[in-house]
Amino acid sequence: MGLPAEFVTAQMSNEKDLDLTPAVPASPPERSQKWAWVPIRSLGARQRSRIAAHLLALNETDRYLRFGYPATDAQLNKYVDLLDFDRDEIFGIFNRRLELIAMAHLAYAASNATQDKPAMAEFGVSVLSKARGRGYGARMFDHATLHARNRNVETMFIHALSENVAMLRIARQAGALVERDGSESEAWLKLPPDTIATQIEAAVEEQAAELDYQFKVQAHRVHELFDVMADLKSHLTGKAPAERP
Repeated sequence: MGLPAEFVTAQMSNEKDLDLTPAVPASPPERSQKWAWVPIRSLGARQRSRIAAHLLALNETDRYLRFGYPATDAQLNKYVDLLDFDRDEIFGIFNRRLELIAMAHLAYAASNATQDKPAMAEFGVSVLSKARGRGYGARMFDHATLHARNRNVETMFIHALSENVAMLRIARQAGALVERDGSESEAWLKLPPDTIATQIEAAVEEQAAELDYQFKVQAHRVHELFDVMADLKSHLTGKAPAERP
């Protein structure tokens, strides 16, 4: 589920069963919402502080579902410090205030661990409560799948608590095989090889997301300038500035 092994405290039960429940097709509103374009930006080391702020904003239940236990602030900060941006891929969705409202971690197996074995990547995602219900989790999963294919990954892997219904539903709807082991579940999704189309799609999405982010940065700076001017005007006139929506 993304954290280093020493952080994982959940225990597996001995009861094991294979969940072969067929994926339930999304209703038309859900499907159109899922496939609406969302600017998903690749994050680098310079975004560590925003990633930390996003994770620290998760409540105890959200942290429990994301990492398998209610991670403390110190554990989340260490997780962020240990992110390997050279090996893994980190994706994010920003709102107009440049707040990271959704974040996904696509962790690739180390090269020395995949010798003579099919390439595999683990997926984990978190979405702030105020941004849920918009299909961001599924869209992040689709985005991560595209990038994994383009890096010749053969299998996407999700390790989640069995009670994390939303995450397991995303995996099932993508066609993943879900295996339950007591309180925890694992989802495995076989990926097709990359194509020229997937390479182009990833490049176009990356450029579009970057343009969207830079536009938000400029708009945010303009709003900040307006706030400064409003504060100055209120200081000169003695009237409180109107609140900006």
